[in-house]
Amino acid sequence: MTTWTTNDIPDQSGKLAVVTGATGGLGLETALVLAGKGAQVVLAARNPQKGAQAEQRIRAQHPTADVRFDLLDLGDLASVAAFAERYREAGRPIDILVNNAGIMAVPTRHTTVDGFELQIGTNYLSHFALTGRLLPLLTAARARVVQLASIAHRGGRIRLDDLNYKTGYSAWPVYQQSKLAMLMFALELQRRSDRQDWSLTSVAAHPGFARTDLIDNGHAGARPSLFARATHMLESFASHSAADGALPILMAATLPDAPPGAYYGPQGFQELKGPPGPAVIKPQARDAEVADWLWRESERLTGVRYG
Repeated sequence: MTTWTTNDIPDQSGKLAVVTGATGGLGLETALVLAGKGAQVVLAARNPQKGAQAEQRIRAQHPTADVRFDLLDLGDLASVAAFAERYREAGRPIDILVNNAGIMAVPTRHTTVDGFELQIGTNYLSHFALTGRLLPLLTAARARVVQLASIAHRGGRIRLDDLNYKTGYSAWPVYQQSKLAMLMFALELQRRSDRQDWSLTSVAAHPGFARTDLIDNGHAGARPSLFARATHMLESFASHSAADGALPILMAATLPDAPPGAYYGPQGFQELKGPPGPAVIKPQARDAEVADWLWRESERLTGVRYG
């Protein structure tokens, strides 16, 4: 078991880090530490008011932090394209991209602006599109790209005949699929980087059972499901804080010798909590044939091709 902490993170001065969903929860905790280590940090999220509050919180702890909010709505591919275009026009290479934002176990089926099922669209397809659109800036920096997966990937399956769950919607299997897709994306991105010389280090991480507002956000405006109620009952003894949940993400983003295609998570029982270290990748996440299909289907659905 590792004893890695934020004290082990090397100086990040001179690096540009983009963290999606960084106005709260795991994303904010990740951004706070990266800013404290000297990185220039972009809080990429959809709520400017929360963005301003996040900036204030980071500067309260790190008065000289170079941090700013920038609008990114992962429920809208036009917003993803506009965000990426701003950075491509600026031309500044991106050293760290943390694809963190997500929603969890939405009780009934909803869709994004582009008609994707909400969880696969927000958690995975928009991050696929964002990474592809930022690829020139990532390759220029030989970037570290981190995808947020979950222990939920263990029971996940990619629904080849109906990725967007137009029929048979069920909140938890759909969430599992979206997080399996993120882990498969991390592994396939590394395979393609190796083949096409993109010079990226693609890795993944999961927070274990971290106390954030992810579950409540997924049930906004709805009566909490049995799953949500049971989850809250387990929090007191099976979970850890958002700051602790961010440690595997930070390890993935900053570990100098992180192996390409690595996966990090908590080291305690069932990877629910504990210090960060290598995590278990289930066999379905390593299925290169399904990963290739998912990649091609993601290019078709988003209209973003990596070249």
